[in-house]
Amino acid sequence: MKYRYLGNSGLKISEICYGNWLTHGSQVEKKEAISCVHTALDEGITSFDTADVYANGAAEKVLGKALEGQRRESLEIFTKVYWPTGPGGPNDCGLSRKHIMESIDASLTRLRTDYVDLYQAHRYDTETPLEETMQAFADVVSAGKALYIGVSEWDADQLRAGHALAQELGVHLISNQPQYSMLWRVIESQVVPTSQELGMSQICWSPMAQGVLSGKYGVGKKLPKDSRAQDEKGGAKTIRRFLRDEILAKVKELKPIAREIGLTQAQLAIAWVLQNPNVSAAIIGASRPEQVIHNVTASGVTIPPELMERIDGVLGEVVERDPMKTRENAPQARPA
Repeated sequence: MKYRYLGNSGLKISEICYGNWLTHGSQVEKKEAISCVHTALDEGITSFDTADVYANGAAEKVLGKALEGQRRESLEIFTKVYWPTGPGGPNDCGLSRKHIMESIDASLTRLRTDYVDLYQAHRYDTETPLEETMQAFADVVSAGKALYIGVSEWDADQLRAGHALAQELGVHLISNQPQYSMLWRVIESQVVPTSQELGMSQICWSPMAQGVLSGKYGVGKKLPKDSRAQDEKGGAKTIRRFLRDEILAKVKELKPIAREIGLTQAQLAIAWVLQNPNVSAAIIGASRPEQVIHNVTASGVTIPPELMERIDGVLGEVVERDPMKTRENAPQARPA
């Protein structure tokens, strides 16, 4: 396992981060989920990403249980706040001071820890003044409940505004957590250059495009049973955009490229994300321990420039690059 600095901070994280969206507390039984976390630890993963909204808090509870007994100083635990939690009252979502202050305490209780290493705004809140949000995050840091702050799926203008306020308040806004993969590159033209300028880096989710880049889906084939594409509770909506025949046909052509450097298509997809110097980590999930072992092989891999060019040539116009997609896919108001 290789480790990278997160933004311009002194914090190092494992370049493969274990995340439990759509798995812990929902798709995967608790015993199996804990086994996946223990395997991640055995493979050198020290960074773990979750959120209060995942399975309405259950994912944080499972992760807290799985990490119980580990040396806390050897771990980097990340969680997030924004989406609705609890019974769904009018203040049970967003980035108001009230919701942030209540949510951090609830997350720490579920995670069985006194602090998180990174506390992230899960989306941008259009209904709360940014000054209120950043002051609340600064106070969370001052209280010792988080060491650093980050965001998720913020566009370049939002990053710049948030970073400026954080600096005024004396706290470190060091990361963004966007979707990023061979097929979804909307951060490359604006978010990445802005982040580099500000001293921020990316912790990327869905490096395998929800599993499509693993090659498990094919043109004209039935969707695999129990796959993410069959999960109407969450995964199916996100993966749908990648299941077009023209995309699946192109993905199939990546197999010989992966084989040339001794990787599977899944490993190639993760390694590709890590070639971007502004990326600190790629988040992987797992429903079985062997998936963790398989995917960590991508750590430390260097893809030769000529193969990177061939990947671009194969995928061609099916790659989504429009930077406006970040804001278009973001909530325009707090979810009910």
